[in-house]
Amino acid sequence: MHIIKRHRKKERFDERKLYASIYSAALTASYGEQKAEKLANDICYIIKKEVMKKTTTSDFIRKQVVKLLKKKDKDVAFLYETHLDLS
Repeated sequence: MHIIKRHRKKERFDERKLYASIYSAALTASYGEQKAEKLANDICYIIKKEVMKKTTTSDFIRKQVVKLLKKKDKDVAFLYETHLDLS
């Protein structure tokens, strides 16, 4: 699976990057490590299932993650959404 980044650069989807950003947002929202790991794993699993066989944009993935996080914890969603990876 490939994603198209902000500057139209195409690259392979790296689940570790997605996991790390969700995990970091959860820790910042005062989640314990185990709870943060579970949340990040759960969201990554859903995202991988949704976009596994197609090329999509990083913006689409980001919006999907925010939507899923808002259902679970609005504070984590806010922290994830306001952190921008400018790469």
